[in-house]
Amino acid sequence: MPNVEIAVVVACAALSVFLLTFAVRRYAASHGIVDEPNHRSSHVMVTPRGGGLAIVFVVTAWLVLGWLWLNLISLSMAVALLGGSIPLAALGFADDRAGLPVSVRFAVHVAAVAFALLMTGGVNDAGGSSAAWGWQALVGVACLWFLNLFNFMDGIDGIAAMEAVFVSAAAALLLGWLGAPSGLTWTWLALAGACLGFLWHNWSPARIFMGDTGSGFLGFVIAVLLVVSTQVTGFSVWTAVILVSAFGADATVTLLRRVARGHGWSVPHRSHVYQRLARGWTSHARVTTVYLALNVLVIFPAAAVSVVAPSFAPLVAITVFVALSGLAWMLGAGTED
Repeated sequence: MPNVEIAVVVACAALSVFLLTFAVRRYAASHGIVDEPNHRSSHVMVTPRGGGLAIVFVVTAWLVLGWLWLNLISLSMAVALLGGSIPLAALGFADDRAGLPVSVRFAVHVAAVAFALLMTGGVNDAGGSSAAWGWQALVGVACLWFLNLFNFMDGIDGIAAMEAVFVSAAAALLLGWLGAPSGLTWTWLALAGACLGFLWHNWSPARIFMGDTGSGFLGFVIAVLLVVSTQVTGFSVWTAVILVSAFGADATVTLLRRVARGHGWSVPHRSHVYQRLARGWTSHARVTTVYLALNVLVIFPAAAVSVVAPSFAPLVAITVFVALSGLAWMLGAGTED
């Protein structure tokens, strides 16, 4: 893919979200869609939320454009992404406005993930053939978990948008090197650009929060795009696990530790590692920067190794995830101050 075209895709997505977020912020503030600080919050000022709506609009526009006009995106991929992400964005927007029962949110999450896996055919194994149904069910559970953990990890300024930019850009770079279909790579780039445009508004001190509107949408889209990416020879499920391991280890250890201590899995809290660090360092920007450095200096090189030497991919993925999980445990993930 020519560098000029890459720059155009990323710049257009970033600029569109950057400008649209101003309008979303005004709408949220004027309609009382705001986040009030409480004892579980990591912020101290009333802040508009639902800013992820700008990302939803731009990414959706790209999917429709890439599918119907540019003929870059396959019908199955477009329908899987649009058919699942739009209901999830609407669900998130309703939750940002008034709050919804956990049971309703979970039911829609399950339906969206199941629909996406059915439309895309799920992941491929190392040999490139369709994996067994048991494996596909496990992948479905993993996608469902990632959709929710992305929401759990959206708790301080900039961290979720930063993670989305990193995973999208890293996946695009690896897939481009592997010679993947351009539509898939461009979709990753459009997603990276959209989140980059939002990050300007969301960096500490945040002028607007992503809200469930954006976190649910992004968690789903990233999970589905990773599933589709595993259908490219050389990009395995192990590579996908490595790319999301910074968020995955933090959220997984936190949840397991809290459940082991008798807390409900859906009960709000602020005991993730990133939340504990933000309180200890009294800086959202510093924590987000540390997670970015971890992604760039550790996780991306590990993902690259899994692509260059696929026989070592399982070992690399397990090593990275276990090491980060151990670090999360030592830093007190899942424990209250």
